[in-house]
Amino acid sequence: MTENQGWLDEVAFPALLRAARTAYGSAIRASLAEAGCDDVPRNGSYVIGAIARTGAPLSQIIRELGGSKQAAGQLVDTLVMRGYLDRSVDPGDRRRLTISLTDRGHAAATVVRSAVERVDAGLIDRVGPEYVVHARVTLAALIEANHSAEESDHG
Repeated sequence: MTENQGWLDEVAFPALLRAARTAYGSAIRASLAEAGCDDVPRNGSYVIGAIARTGAPLSQIIRELGGSKQAAGQLVDTLVMRGYLDRSVDPGDRRRLTISLTDRGHAAATVVRSAVERVDAGLIDRVGPEYVVHARVTLAALIEANHSAEESDHG
C-alpha cells in the first residue's frame, strides 16, 4: 500500500466503493469498445458476465441488479436486439423463456472477464495479494449482512 493515504480515513466507505467500482467499469467499457462491443448498455456487461460465469437464472441476476422489472426487461430486450443474448421458449415449460448467450455474447463475456482480471492483477501488484484477500472477505461480510437484513425484513 502507498504510505501517504491519510485521505482514506476522511472518505465514507460507500464513496470508496463507488469510486473503486469505477476502475472496473472503465476497464470493461474500454475493452468492450476495443473489441467492437461498444453497444453494450449500462449493466449489460454484468448480465452477460453473470450468465457466462454462473449460468444463474435471469430472475436472480435481475434481482441482484436491484432495478425495476421494467428496466431489467428493457436491458434484456436491448441485449437480445444487439445480438448478445438469445431468448427462446423453454422446451420443458412452454410458459417460460430461457436466456442464453449468443456467440457475440460469449465473446463479450471473455472480454469482460479479461478486463476484470487485468484490474485485479494491477490491484495485487499495488497492494499485495493479502490485502486483496482481506478486501474480498470484508466485502463478502457486508454482502452477507445485507442478505441477512433483507431476509429478516421479509421473513
